[in-house]
Amino acid sequence: MAGLAAIFGSGAMTNSIAEIRDMDVLLLIGTNTKESHPVIANQMVKAKRRGARIIVADPRRVPMTRFADIHLRLKPGTDVALLNGIAHVILREQLHDAGFIRDHTSGFEPWQSSIAAYTPEAVEKITGVPAEAIIAAARMYGSSRKAGIFYTMGITQHSTGTDNVRAIANLALLTGNIGRANTGVNPLRGQNNVQGASDAAALPDVLPGYHKIVIPENLVKFEKTWGVSLPSRPGMTSTEMIPAAREGRLKALFVMGENPVVTEPDMTHTIEALQRLDFLVVQDIFLTETAQLADVVLPAACFAEKDGTFTNTERKVQRVRKAVSPPGNARDDLSILLQLSARLGYPMQTTSPADILAEFGSLWPALAGISHERLERGGIQWPCPSAEHPGTPHLYAQGFGTGMAPFSPVEFAAPAEVVDDEYTFVLTTGRNLMQYHTGSMTRRVGQIEQKSGSPYVELSPADAKRLAIAQGETVEVASRRGS
Repeated sequence: MAGLAAIFGSGAMTNSIAEIRDMDVLLLIGTNTKESHPVIANQMVKAKRRGARIIVADPRRVPMTRFADIHLRLKPGTDVALLNGIAHVILREQLHDAGFIRDHTSGFEPWQSSIAAYTPEAVEKITGVPAEAIIAAARMYGSSRKAGIFYTMGITQHSTGTDNVRAIANLALLTGNIGRANTGVNPLRGQNNVQGASDAAALPDVLPGYHKIVIPENLVKFEKTWGVSLPSRPGMTSTEMIPAAREGRLKALFVMGENPVVTEPDMTHTIEALQRLDFLVVQDIFLTETAQLADVVLPAACFAEKDGTFTNTERKVQRVRKAVSPPGNARDDLSILLQLSARLGYPMQTTSPADILAEFGSLWPALAGISHERLERGGIQWPCPSAEHPGTPHLYAQGFGTGMAPFSPVEFAAPAEVVDDEYTFVLTTGRNLMQYHTGSMTRRVGQIEQKSGSPYVELSPADAKRLAIAQGETVEVASRRGS
């Protein structure tokens, strides 16, 4: 998200789900869309049936490769090299949009120099993708005026995740495939309200509406509204919190709707870190692996037991309506936070979801025209600056929030961990259509468990034969962090 925001002005999906079916070229990289976003994948299949061409860049034969015209089977962690190689070919064959680059971007010449060495032949040596396939993909994407790029955590959850995103943005700027319908750069969010949580500042360096904490006037604006003094330094990211807890620099942690014991890459270190905290609070709908370590567990309400809004992956704000009351002592998130705030000496004045959305809109123009009343008639895509505004299906039609969008030189860097004589395989995690994230909800449903089956490992047939591993056999997977 940070990579896109620095270039375009926002880290959100630039276009709408409904526009996918009318795209001519779709470049999917680091996304197993059929299993992680099946509804969006259906739109991609509709585009294919209409005549669109699809490029899939993924180390695995994910389900969308069945619909792909080109499958770029790159080595894990070599995305930057591949994207730079595609850009190199587009420039070499003069498929770039010189007018768009001149009128809407900056830093083109230094960036152009930075990709000179990424010839298809050089990139083949890094990625394992044949030079001919790189050239074909570049021609396919570069020659289209209705081309969209789609990615998920296969791009972002790397040691070079920000560089991966910047390399994607460079491709869109190079070809002018942004700021219009049926194009764009489209990060597909992993959950129903990831976009909404980000908008509301579930990030360590911004206030709601992406107001950066380090800008003094932003602090003044929110301090005046809330009547409190705010910290002027960014906080820690989630990946910084666990090491800080383990080292004793973080003393207390409040976890809401998250299960870091399972989601963090090193379970052993994560458990040790959480156990070293002076105080751990977990607010969740189930007693997750993380909640079992907590000093206090606050039972929360699920989506059907509370009111409010969700903002989905295409920036569409939608109403959530309470259908049933929470069981037992469970309470909705807002009630819990309001009571905690009051007991900590700050009774909040906004006490309903509608009031909070109204306050949010008063502080961030993108939501100024969205209210619970309007949402009763259907979802609205931000930015929506006034009550008369219909919402915005695609971003940047009038230019970028950053002014001239900058090209970003990014160099390929090897993954933080590579194979050696002891650990000879690369393990990459993936999605399962029937299970959701850590499975804290879906693993409790017997029918889903029966359908999805036990956890499994996919292995090259050649490697399986060499190791004498048969289909369906139980194996132990060991890494530098355990087994």
